[in-house]
Amino acid sequence: MSTDPNNPVVDIEGRSLRLSNLDKVLYPEAGFTKGEVIDFYAAMAPVLLPHVRDRPLTLKRFPDGVEATSFFEKNVARHAPDWVRTVRIDTPGSSRGAEYADFALVQDLPTLVWTANLASLELHVPQWTVGPRGGVREPDLLVFDLDPGQPATIVECCRVAELLREALADDGFEAYPKTSGSKGMQLYSPIRTNDSGHPREYARRLAQRLENDHPDLVVSRMTKKLREGKVLIDWSQNNPQKTTVAPYSLRARPHPTVSIPLAWNEVAHCSNQVDLTFTAADAKDRVASHGDLFEPLLGGERPLLRADTGNHG
Repeated sequence: MSTDPNNPVVDIEGRSLRLSNLDKVLYPEAGFTKGEVIDFYAAMAPVLLPHVRDRPLTLKRFPDGVEATSFFEKNVARHAPDWVRTVRIDTPGSSRGAEYADFALVQDLPTLVWTANLASLELHVPQWTVGPRGGVREPDLLVFDLDPGQPATIVECCRVAELLREALADDGFEAYPKTSGSKGMQLYSPIRTNDSGHPREYARRLAQRLENDHPDLVVSRMTKKLREGKVLIDWSQNNPQKTTVAPYSLRARPHPTVSIPLAWNEVAHCSNQVDLTFTAADAKDRVASHGDLFEPLLGGERPLLRADTGNHG
């Protein structure tokens, strides 16, 4: 084992891994170091891992901290340890022109610590999983990304989340909210579907319907000039090629904020954005007291989302 306390070689569940630059400050405003990032993810592993397992990971790396240049990484084949499970996924339309990428699957604690050691502060995953041989399955989650346009905040997002919850319930779906860890929030529903295009089309119809019913609060189109003071319901996150920040992921904000599952009474009572801002320290305390509020997304019967779901015309 290494004797250098800043670059130790550690044994994690039988896997050997060299950690590096543990005292490097990645969140300058908070003085939060890379070692603290690794400690945070290790502490969150029991609740985080079930939500990323079998989901190809897109890493968002900040090697010099949140105030410096970052980059997304999908293809980890050239530097991943041989014990990190990877899966080859087609990447049509890749900005690098690659036909495929070898994505990491964060199946266990050693792999999670490996990603944290890469200064991958944010973990982004799709709404679908892969099978034991790497086959891509149909989506099992429906997601709505709620993004406030200034001067709107997460407070307005909470009002839209409640409207979405009611609309989803009318169609037979249970909704579970979480903060994005940044400005907005996301809503998830466990589903099953026979076509990867159905969730996106359903989400689009639902977002447009709420925009029609609540034009002063909701917008379903990305156009910036339409979004001032309103909440964008980003239904496009259901595109199988897109990813969403994982539950319990850190975010690259000035302080180490976290994407945290919420209870609906917290959504209902939110009157200020600080009500729903959680740091890494808050997240540890919260999990200790609340457990995993997203556990219902992990199993059980899932309602079928069909091509005609939500057609109320």
